[in-house]
Amino acid sequence: MPTILSYLFRRLVILLISILIAAAVLFLLLRLLPGDPANALVSVGADPEQIEAARRQVGSDLPLSEQFFRFVSSLTRFDLGTSFISHAPVLPEIGKRLAVTVPLTLMAFLLALAIALPLGIIAAVKSNRWYGSLISVVSQFGIAVPVFWIGILLVTVFAVNLRLFPSGGFPPRGWQRPEAAFDALVLPVITIAIVMSASLIRYVRSATQDVLGSDYLRTARALGASFTEALIRHGIRNASVPVISVLGIELASTLLGAVVVERVFSLPGLGSMLLLGIEQRDYPNVQGVLFVSTLLVLLVGFLADLAQRLIDPRLRDRSGGAAR
Repeated sequence: MPTILSYLFRRLVILLISILIAAAVLFLLLRLLPGDPANALVSVGADPEQIEAARRQVGSDLPLSEQFFRFVSSLTRFDLGTSFISHAPVLPEIGKRLAVTVPLTLMAFLLALAIALPLGIIAAVKSNRWYGSLISVVSQFGIAVPVFWIGILLVTVFAVNLRLFPSGGFPPRGWQRPEAAFDALVLPVITIAIVMSASLIRYVRSATQDVLGSDYLRTARALGASFTEALIRHGIRNASVPVISVLGIELASTLLGAVVVERVFSLPGLGSMLLLGIEQRDYPNVQGVLFVSTLLVLLVGFLADLAQRLIDPRLRDRSGGAAR
């Protein structure tokens, strides 16, 4: 237990340092972009006095080091600034958008797992059968198809022709009407899950094939275990270790890539907020969305790393040995 706690403490310290580094990189990259954030507050043809007043208002007249100190100080107070356009705090607005993006991502992730895990295992175990090869071929096709094309196809079939689900949008009352909110997310969830599962099937198939050729699986068979029993008791657990890393990457990339799907289905999520902020040159909104997205990606990586060590005792022993 002390070893696990020491490892968890070290990982938390690394996570906090990573968040600080990510905030610094984000701050610098946004300041390197051409133009001044104050330009969003003034109209075309504004005189120098108006521009200078706007710069003082947003703090862009201060030295870069002081701007960064203010930025980090605001983050410690969970303050992401105020929108230039709506004059509303950014963090509550991001919270509203996350109520769309997070359920969309998690439901798509779970559906993709439900599809990819059994199909990937079947593709590995039955690789010499026609249906095992068919699963591999279809997964390759799913990777090549653009996600927006799948979304448009689903809208055409299930929304326009069959009229089973809405073609886009999200109910104004959100999750206060769970049935309407769920219906609005069905097609976007399926769209993301198809693309994600196609990629995951490859990794599950590869990890399972590595396990099928392992010595410990052959030993379990020699000791009298059936193929299915040996695969479930020994193979799947070991195959899941590399797959978890891929799952973390896929989940993080889905969070970042939801902007395309949200655009296709007109969902008021985090991605649409980012695009709107860029179009309107709403600097605090863009900065806030990018920081929260980066934070979520780091948290996903942190949780995936912990899950790997909970599943594989060898990783726990290795980290414990490093700690000692």
